[in-house]
Amino acid sequence: MKLARWSFHTYRLPYARPVRWSDIVEDGALFVLLRLEGEDGAVGVGESTIKATWAGVSPRSLIAALEDLLLPLLKGVDLSDPAPVRRRFDPVPENLAAKALLDNALWDLAAAKRGEPLWKTWGGRKTVDLSWAVTRQAPAAMAKEAIAMVERHGFRTLKVKGGQGIDTDVTGMREIRAAVGESVSLYVDANSYYSREQGPDYARRMADAGAVVVEDPCALFPDSSFSALQAASPVPVLVDFNCPSPDTTRLFIERGARAISLKPGRIGLTEGTVMRDLARAAGCRTVVGLFGESLLGTLSSLQLAATLPPDALASEVTWYLEMTKQILATEMVIREGAITLPDTPSLAALVDWDAVKRHAV
Repeated sequence: MKLARWSFHTYRLPYARPVRWSDIVEDGALFVLLRLEGEDGAVGVGESTIKATWAGVSPRSLIAALEDLLLPLLKGVDLSDPAPVRRRFDPVPENLAAKALLDNALWDLAAAKRGEPLWKTWGGRKTVDLSWAVTRQAPAAMAKEAIAMVERHGFRTLKVKGGQGIDTDVTGMREIRAAVGESVSLYVDANSYYSREQGPDYARRMADAGAVVVEDPCALFPDSSFSALQAASPVPVLVDFNCPSPDTTRLFIERGARAISLKPGRIGLTEGTVMRDLARAAGCRTVVGLFGESLLGTLSSLQLAATLPPDALASEVTWYLEMTKQILATEMVIREGAITLPDTPSLAALVDWDAVKRHAV
């Protein structure tokens, strides 16, 4: 199977409310969709979340990197198995977002050619447990959001966004716990807000407040400081931002990591499977982490989530629920905190191209 043509589509999907992340406030999300078509007419798609401080790209820079650097590497190449094709990108340094987008689109193209969804080819589960990320607000507002999402979708796990000051974060955890009860599992993500000196105390206080995992309490590096932090923490320290590759995964595991976040929208499905296998061999818990995906990007990331071991955290890729519009011609309903993956071989077949045009930027 060889590549015949490609196209790019940039669109914006609005949120139901303004959202405060650790670094930006926004009322909608920007995406680039890559559409690949094989010589036999098979079509695959991938989606990239465009946030400068998350992925380091704009739509123009991402498209230029793909057209100038990566897509030319596919000329005349058999694309039936994307894993070895991904290795062709390695001589090109950096450009993580471009590599991830192209890799994910290639896996979708291969699924279209094969006539079977990727999760099934990989021996994954059809139904995947999900969590909801409670964003930064006043503690009472966070508790209100938490109970609303649990009642509406049956989530059994909530990821609580920290980084509002240790006392505020503790109050938020306690108010959320009081709102949702003991049956809902909670963990916290501080997005590296605290200093490395504050990290151990923060991890202990969050564990005392009921967090089963503490994600990026401070800037994490695979060094002796991380080893000491994990050793002092009563719960696993989930490594996210500074672990974007198999190489960094190996380094963190050597330093005692007990939990690793996998983000196919950021690293690509091929690298995600390698990181999954490294974590599994080391006894690390894994989670498919939030990267601000639309429903399209969510379904792509869930192909990997369906293959994670039983001790994995519930997948975080539910941010599409905050968007009031989508570009797929199907709706995915979350029941009892879980989603059932479609049997459609290619996600490209689910895209509503008229909606892509309506929301185009």
